Amino acid sequence: MASSRNGCDSCPEITCISTKEVLQQDIAKNVVTAYDRVQRRGMSACLFGSGGTCCRHCNMGPCQIIDGVDDMLGICGATADTVAARNFGRICAAGTSAHTDHAREMVKGFIATAKGETPHEIKDVRKLHMLADIFGVETEGRDKNEIAIEVGELALADFGKQTDTPLTMTKRAPAKRQELWKRLGIAPRGVDREVVEMMHRTHMGVDQEYHNIMLQASRCSLADGWGSSMLSTELTDIMFGTPVPRRAIVDLGCLKIDQVNITVHGHEPLLAEALCLAAQEEDMLGLAKKAGAKGINLAGVCCTGNEILMRRGIPVAAGFIQQEMALATGAVEAMVVDVQCVMQSVSEVAKNFHTDIITTNYRAKMPDSVHIQFEEATPLESAKEILRKAISNYKKRGDCFIPEERKLDVVVGFSHETINTMLGGTFRSSYRPLNDNIINGRIRGVGAIVGCDNYKLTDEAHEIIARHLIKNDVLVLATGCAATALGRAGLVNPEAIKHAGPGLREVCETVGMPPVLHMGSCVDNSRILIAATEMVREGGLGDDISDLPAIGTAPLWMSEKAVAIGQYFVASGAQVVFQNLPTTGAKAFNNYLLEGMMDTYGAVWNVASEPLEIAKLMIARIDEKRKALGIDKQRERVLFDMEMRRDLGGDKAIGDAGCTGASHHDS
Repeated sequence: MASSRNGCDSCPEITCISTKEVLQQDIAKNVVTAYDRVQRRGMSACLFGSGGTCCRHCNMGPCQIIDGVDDMLGICGATADTVAARNFGRICAAGTSAHTDHAREMVKGFIATAKGETPHEIKDVRKLHMLADIFGVETEGRDKNEIAIEVGELALADFGKQTDTPLTMTKRAPAKRQELWKRLGIAPRGVDREVVEMMHRTHMGVDQEYHNIMLQASRCSLADGWGSSMLSTELTDIMFGTPVPRRAIVDLGCLKIDQVNITVHGHEPLLAEALCLAAQEEDMLGLAKKAGAKGINLAGVCCTGNEILMRRGIPVAAGFIQQEMALATGAVEAMVVDVQCVMQSVSEVAKNFHTDIITTNYRAKMPDSVHIQFEEATPLESAKEILRKAISNYKKRGDCFIPEERKLDVVVGFSHETINTMLGGTFRSSYRPLNDNIINGRIRGVGAIVGCDNYKLTDEAHEIIARHLIKNDVLVLATGCAATALGRAGLVNPEAIKHAGPGLREVCETVGMPPVLHMGSCVDNSRILIAATEMVREGGLGDDISDLPAIGTAPLWMSEKAVAIGQYFVASGAQVVFQNLPTTGAKAFNNYLLEGMMDTYGAVWNVASEPLEIAKLMIARIDEKRKALGIDKQRERVLFDMEMRRDLGGDKAIGDAGCTGASHHDS
């Protein structure tokens, strides 16, 4: 029988109402969740492992190293700083490889689509032409598919490129940042090459100086943010459509009592889009009705959920920490999974019900599951086979409990393009209004909340941070499971402006946007990089990302991907805040991450232990940037006469004149 939930001091309380309701039902009494396993383990994390000073990179160890104790060096003589840096670099490599393997499949699917080999099509021709310009592909007088094939093949070549020229997409970074990367020798080259070199340099007896190790960790991570992730996001947009704002639901209550419920879990949009198309086919709907259901209900889990949420408005049933709870409803006929963040325990939970766990990728098989390989060459056929298996389970459904849908609606779909036109209009799309409102103080700055959920930490952390930020006029950008959590908290819709400070509220009311912008899945953090670059390009906020009053946090990070994301933000000039880092056992290296990197990148890692502390630290860093830019002072309102208006935009433009009003900041 499952342990009593919320029953020990080391276990954070479950605060999500839907999750509580599900776990309180009799049908869930034998379901053991990650919360239970955290409680049952009854032990603290290894101090050497959590401090980053356990080395198992050769077979002379493993060596547990204590900083400053000569007798506790590695057998090879490796110090705590060397070991912690190597471990950190390998985390970055693993995180980058996850996004890279995902992105490569997206690029291959993009090429296949352009060749007419899939049921998908090239939808966003405007973005295709933009990307073609970056890759130097001629567009005049050419068919969209012909252009897409050439762009796709050049993009695919960037993964295995062997020359020392930088990745193509790094051209989008601010010029000053590109120059810095070149000077440091960390401009990423081939994406795969950077992962391989990181693994090689952290092999026993290779790179032994932590500053040097971290240069490659930066280059590897930049290959993720400005390489694979950015390519995946942009090509996915071109193929399936760039997201636009739409209302949708984020809640376990989106499951339907009278329909075949299929949850799609993982990170591959190709699979999810194929399932969406197949679920609308008459033969599949007829099969569902023949089984006694009124239809087929798809619901997302984790980042796949965010993908179909943004583009199709299909609801998200659960984030990472809720994946077991979705099954514990007893109402899910099948959970279809691909890669990343899928817990092995879902197969055990499914045994209590009629549910099948269907794996679809040869890279990621699970015990006690059904494997149906998703074939990208015949995606609809693969999707229909999966659907048929799920539909066959409908008649087997026993007792179930679906929480009442609480109308936890969200407005999602805030791509870089959306922000551009939303603020500046379609006639003159621009980041100028955003920059101006940061300069005049209505918006204090920008805070990104990204990354995972984590059972070890309170599931309210994202909400606490976001509420404090928007209260203090900080515009929040959210991705991944953090965005899902903020959706459950009711902060990702325009009605949430009641929680915002007066300046941010005024801007949001004028535009009709939420104070928290849902920008997609974890690969879509590249959208934030582009947004930051556009803010620099627009002018008035410095000439590099490091000048912007902006900062990111992944407070509940769980995955190695989050560390790679953090490092590519720091290497791009944006500070980040985490709750912990596996580096505390190495004093010099830890101090380098928290302080020393400022001299190299103009940004550092920050660490804070509590959600409110994280939020206050983010505001403090934003205020430091405002002060450095000279925009921290209250400015006098100026009433423009006709001559002054004529001068605007000309050589005699009045730099700081305008209806700037008072800052509303009070942290």
